[in-house]
Amino acid sequence: MTLARPLLAVALALAVWAPTAGASTNANNYDCGGHIEAGKPAPGDTDTQVQYVFACGGPITGYQIQPQISDTSFGTDVPVFDLQGNAVITDSFTCNGDFPGYGFNCIGTYTGNQYAKITGQFAIGTALCAEPRVDPLLTVTYATADNRGRVTQYISGPYDLGRPRGCPKSASGGRTRIPSDDELASPAPARATRPKATKKKSKAKKKAAAKA
Repeated sequence: MTLARPLLAVALALAVWAPTAGASTNANNYDCGGHIEAGKPAPGDTDTQVQYVFACGGPITGYQIQPQISDTSFGTDVPVFDLQGNAVITDSFTCNGDFPGYGFNCIGTYTGNQYAKITGQFAIGTALCAEPRVDPLLTVTYATADNRGRVTQYISGPYDLGRPRGCPKSASGGRTRIPSDDELASPAPARATRPKATKKKSKAKKKAAAKA
């Protein structure tokens, strides 16, 4: 896996194929999900390597990884593996972008067959489990062209890949950048109101009241 160099131009490309059987029907609302964890050390890079893994229920031609912590490098060659861990020869991605930065874009081919796993890496300048922990968002794209060359494009996401796996519990718990469905469904707890404290009468006023 090679590492991208600064100020690379973002490449544009289209990959066209017929949707696979059982794939998501709405390319603007794909069923995608994934996670991040400790990555493999990269030769000559002393920063923390973060591995991301995700899968989608339909074909895509590109995706974007957007961490909220600046990435210091990222893998440019991203393979795809089936559920048995074998490389899918027809599927792969190439990533480009600037770094340090807050995201990078990848283009290629992914058929979405049986939720094959896209596996890549990027690096950050902080420890993996240090707070605030890295929590990248994922957005995927899909483009098709008809026999006249007219292109139709779709965008799905963002999806939250979550905080790193394998880290100890912290005060931030499992909070992610995008609230979970349970958090969105639960109303915010009402703030308790304290009764206003009544001022005690001074001793002089109490004596004056007693004499009256």
